[in-house]
Amino acid sequence: MHTSGKTSPDLSAPPLLDARDALFLDFDGTLTEIAPRPELVYIEPTLTDLIEGAQRLVGGAVAVVSGRPLKEIDHFLMPLQLPGAGQHGAELRMHGNATPQRRVWPGVAAAAFDLRGRFGGDGALIVEQKGAAVAVHYRAAPERADECIAVARAVAEAHGLDVLVGKMVVETRPRGLHKGLAVDALLSRPLFRGRRPVFIGDDTTDEDGFDEAASRGGYGIKVGDGETRARYRLESVAAVHEWLQDSVRAGVRERA
Repeated sequence: MHTSGKTSPDLSAPPLLDARDALFLDFDGTLTEIAPRPELVYIEPTLTDLIEGAQRLVGGAVAVVSGRPLKEIDHFLMPLQLPGAGQHGAELRMHGNATPQRRVWPGVAAAAFDLRGRFGGDGALIVEQKGAAVAVHYRAAPERADECIAVARAVAEAHGLDVLVGKMVVETRPRGLHKGLAVDALLSRPLFRGRRPVFIGDDTTDEDGFDEAASRGGYGIKVGDGETRARYRLESVAAVHEWLQDSVRAGVRERA
């Protein structure tokens, strides 16, 4: 994980996507608004068309890089299946429609057991076992953030795991696992190799993706407010959709 300082919150809008780029997209808070429960996200009817347009623009080099398992992304974007990484890189799919490569780490199942024991009967909280990570969502009880984070840290320490705090969620996950490594792995594949990486995300978990994109000659785009190491900013999910649409239209005009 990179340790460079945060940039100023006052960032400019990004340039449009270029045919030479490889596009890496977070999901929640980037392509979709964050919902009260993870399964309740709303997918704009035009979203898959926007993603397919971006694929045509960059020769197919579009990937989703999310904390969610890839099967959940596939469900929401049906029938589209993108290359990408699920669970912050625990799952990798190097091209669309392929079976994801999965890794299993000891300690995660034990952490899930402990967290369910503490929070499983609590109607205000959600304990989500993702496979390679365990998340405690407190979207319905934001005032309990400190409690959830403290418990997750204690459980993670007991089982040799890391803790990552995001928007209304805290995750325990294997040490050394992050989105930057996922981007690095995808950039080694023929579909993405030699392209300029552009990573778009909204949360703490995306900072490593921003860093990796910058280190490979590309850049990050932060969605929403807050300090970040990304070079550019888009103010909302709607602005991401508009940027994708504008990029696709500009690409069509250039080919005409």
